[in-house]
Amino acid sequence: MVMLKRWRKMVGAALVGVTAAMTVFTVSVVSQTQLSGSVKIDGSSSVYPLTEAVAEEFQKRFPRVRVTVGISGTGGGFKKFGRGETDISNASRPIRPIEDEECRKNGIAYIELPVAYDALAVVVNPANKWCDYLTVEELKRIWEPEAQGKIVNWSQVRKGFPNRPLRLFGAGADSGTYDFFTAAIVGKEHASRGDYTGSEDDNVLVQGIASDPNALGFIPFAYYAENQKRLKAVAIQCQCHNNGKPCLPSEKAVIEDRYHLARPLFIYVNREAANRPEVRAFVEFYLQNAGRLAKEVHYVPLPKRAYELAMERFKKRIVGSMFGAKGSQVGVSIEELLAMEAKKTK
Repeated sequence: MVMLKRWRKMVGAALVGVTAAMTVFTVSVVSQTQLSGSVKIDGSSSVYPLTEAVAEEFQKRFPRVRVTVGISGTGGGFKKFGRGETDISNASRPIRPIEDEECRKNGIAYIELPVAYDALAVVVNPANKWCDYLTVEELKRIWEPEAQGKIVNWSQVRKGFPNRPLRLFGAGADSGTYDFFTAAIVGKEHASRGDYTGSEDDNVLVQGIASDPNALGFIPFAYYAENQKRLKAVAIQCQCHNNGKPCLPSEKAVIEDRYHLARPLFIYVNREAANRPEVRAFVEFYLQNAGRLAKEVHYVPLPKRAYELAMERFKKRIVGSMFGAKGSQVGVSIEELLAMEAKKTK
């Protein structure tokens, strides 16, 4: 079966052996009045809503800790993280070899932690009455590098579509969303046409698509969910999911592994920074509350077991990537990976 099942198996395997001693999670015993300092976070716009929600609740409990959350895109966030400018990096894909190498060069060891599942939504303007679904093959034909300057009209996408200009919107090249979308649709990270409106700020994409009746774009599901009156989701048809039938993005479709554009989201924690009480407390608070807050901001929580394994991974300070620092991967299971990693540390 496919994407999420393999994600779950790999992540479960990576964290399993580590949890024997762990049943209840509590943030390190530090009083609310004592804990102070700062936690610097940057990176993915996709992970931002969840991390921001966690930060808001954390600061209510620990008002003397200042948590800042920036949006530079996954790639931009890793650049700052690799230079030691941030304590935590939000990422909507696993770290790449070049980013891992930069961390090593600068003596930065990192702890990779999955925090939720997300889906990418392919969306159009609500005025679009002709497109209710697209196949993966049609999306590839639209977005592959060879399409640049050639596939410029809706009539070229499918017979019967109107003779109207095709205006494309999507994540910028520094975004993990861009990396995952190109890997899942075109078959290779960064293999995409360049003649589209790109941005690491998903709100910019929402505004552009909502303002153009001829628009087609891809954005994180959370941003679509917050703007359903302004956007229309397009179902994705893929032979490897949902018995080959078109499927709209939803929490249920992600959990049941029926939606092609589903992916895990991560935070990367600087191991040295994790020894500071405020960073340690924030990460533990994050993993304790991510499941509940994920639903509130329209993400899909990981299974409880995955959060337990992730917490143990953090407490044991297990460094490196479960994905071999290979960047975006389609069809990998978080639970399996975590379980496998856990067995290695026994």
